[in-house]
Amino acid sequence: MSTTVELPALGESVTEGTITRWLVEVGETVSVDQPIVEVSTDKVDTEVPSPVAGVIEEILVEEDEDIEVGAPLVVIGDGSGSASKEEAAEAPAEEAEEETEEAPAEEAPAAEEAPAEEKKEEAPAASAGSSEGTEVTLPALGESVTEGTITRWLKEIGEEVAVDEPLVEVSTDKVDTEVPSPVAGTLLEIRIQEDEDAEVGQVLAVIGSASAASSAPAEKAPETPAAEEKKEEAPAAPAEEAKKEEAPAADSASASENSGEAYVTPLVRKLAKQEGVDLSTIKGTGVGGRIRKQDVQAAAEAKKSSAPAVESKTASEAPATNDAPAQKAAAPVVEKSSKRGTTEKAPRIRQVVAKRMVESLAISAQLTTVQEIDLTRLMALRNKAKDGFAAREGAKLTVLPFFVKAVTEALQQFPQFNSSMSEDFKEITYHGSENIGLAVDTPRGLMVPVLKDAGDLNISGIAKKIGDVAGRARDGQVSPEELSGSTFTISSTGQTGGVFFTPIINQPNVAILGIGSTNKRPAIVQDAEGNDVIAVRSLAYFSLTYDHRVVDGADAGRFLNFLKTRLEEAAFDAELGL
Repeated sequence: MSTTVELPALGESVTEGTITRWLVEVGETVSVDQPIVEVSTDKVDTEVPSPVAGVIEEILVEEDEDIEVGAPLVVIGDGSGSASKEEAAEAPAEEAEEETEEAPAEEAPAAEEAPAEEKKEEAPAASAGSSEGTEVTLPALGESVTEGTITRWLKEIGEEVAVDEPLVEVSTDKVDTEVPSPVAGTLLEIRIQEDEDAEVGQVLAVIGSASAASSAPAEKAPETPAAEEKKEEAPAAPAEEAKKEEAPAADSASASENSGEAYVTPLVRKLAKQEGVDLSTIKGTGVGGRIRKQDVQAAAEAKKSSAPAVESKTASEAPATNDAPAQKAAAPVVEKSSKRGTTEKAPRIRQVVAKRMVESLAISAQLTTVQEIDLTRLMALRNKAKDGFAAREGAKLTVLPFFVKAVTEALQQFPQFNSSMSEDFKEITYHGSENIGLAVDTPRGLMVPVLKDAGDLNISGIAKKIGDVAGRARDGQVSPEELSGSTFTISSTGQTGGVFFTPIINQPNVAILGIGSTNKRPAIVQDAEGNDVIAVRSLAYFSLTYDHRVVDGADAGRFLNFLKTRLEEAAFDAELGL
C-alpha cells in the first residue's frame, strides 16, 4: 500500500513553497521522520520529514517548482509501485541469463556480469563492496549542521587507507573539514561524487579488504562485454591503445611525485601546476602535514602579491623623474586571472553568504553612522608594549584586542546594541553576555568566528582568543559551534587599505562595527598651552551600521563617542603591566 505525502502547513500565513532540493531519489528507502525534501517559503527554509517508512515510488513535484500547502509531494510505499520499472530494466538481464545456459562455456561469465552490474546501479546499498566492506557515513559536523558538500576525495578506488587517515574533504555552510577513515583497508566504492551534497549519516564510501578490491574494477566498469567488443573493433581503438600505453608512464610519474613525506591529492597537484606553485616549498596545514588546496591557493596569492611589490621596488630605485616610466615598467608584470571569461558553480560558502546578506537587508532597516578616531596614543602604547607582551603572554599584540575591549565596555553601557528583535517586532531581547563575531578573510571566503563571553576577558585573554580562532578559521579547523552565537560583530578592512565602508548586519545582531585602515594624516590638535596646531596623527574611521528598528541615530552617536573617548585616551596601561 502506498502513501501520498503532502506539503504540510509551514506557518500561519504561509500558503505555498518552492521545492529547492530533493534529499532522496526514486527507489530509495526512507525511515519515519527522515528529511526527504527542502522547501523554501517567503519566511523560512525548512525540511519536510517523511511521515512513514518505505520506498520512494514517485516524486510528484520537481525542484524549483512551486507547490501549495496540502498538495501532493511524493508517493511512498513498499516498493511495488516502482517494481514495473525495475522489472523492465532487469528483464533483458534475465533473458541474457537464460541464453547463457545454452551458450558456449566461454561466453557465460560475460553474460553473468551484466545483471550484476545492473543490480549494482539500481541498488547501491546491496553492492558487493558493501557486503564485504565497511560503510563510511558522513559524521555529525556540529549541532546545527545537517548536511555537507563533498569538495574533494583524498583517496581513489583501489587505494589503501589507514585508520584515521583523511578520506574526503567536506564543506558545510559553517566549516570545511576532513572525514577520516574509521577502518583500515582498501577503498572499494565511492557513493557520493565531488560537488554533490550528502546528509549526516549518509553513506559516503565503502572500505573493505584487498581481496574484495580485486573484483571492484570489473564491477564498476561502465561498459558491457558487447560494448567492449565494439570498442575493440571501432576505428578509435588505436587511439585508445595509445592512451593505455601512456598510462603506465603517467602512473610512474605520479608515484615518483608522491614519494615525499606527505600525500598530495591529484587535484591539489593539478591546482599547483595551474598556479605555477612548487609543492616542495609549501608546508602543509592538513592532517599529518598534508598539503591542502588552501595551502596552494595561499601560496599562489603570495606569489602574485610579491611580484608587483618587487617590480614596484625596482621602479622606485630607477632614476625616473616622474611616475610615467614606473607605470610603464609595472604593466608587463600584471597577471591575469584564469577565471576571466569563465563561468563556475558558486562555492557553498559563497551561496550562503549571498543568501544571508540579502536576507539581512530585507529583514532590518539598516543605516550607518561614521566617526573619525585619533589612534595616535593607542598605536604608541601598542608599540611600547608588544615585545614584552609577546614574550610574557605568547601571543601577538595587535590593535584589534583594544578595539574589542572598548566595544564590550560600550555594549555593557548601551545594551540595545547587544540585543535582537523578534520576528513579529514585539519583543527585544537584551543578551547577558558580549559574544563578539570577528569577520575573517580566509582562502575559502568570509568566516565569522565568535569570541564567547568577550566582556569577561582582559586584553591578554582577548588577544589569545583572537589569535586562536582567527588562525584556525583561516586553516579551516574551526568548529561550527565557534561560528555561531554572536551578539555583535566587528569587521575590519585589515591590510586592504579601505578608508571606511558600510558593513551589512550579521543577523540576528542589530549592529556591526566596520573599522577602516589607520592612516597618518595632518590634523588640528591642541598643544600643551591649549593652542591649535597642525600635527601628524594616526586616524581611522569607525563605521557603525545599526538596525533602526531597535537603535536610533542618537544612540549610535553616543556609542561611537564612547569608543572615541576610550580609544583616544588609550588608558590600558594597567592591563598591559606598564
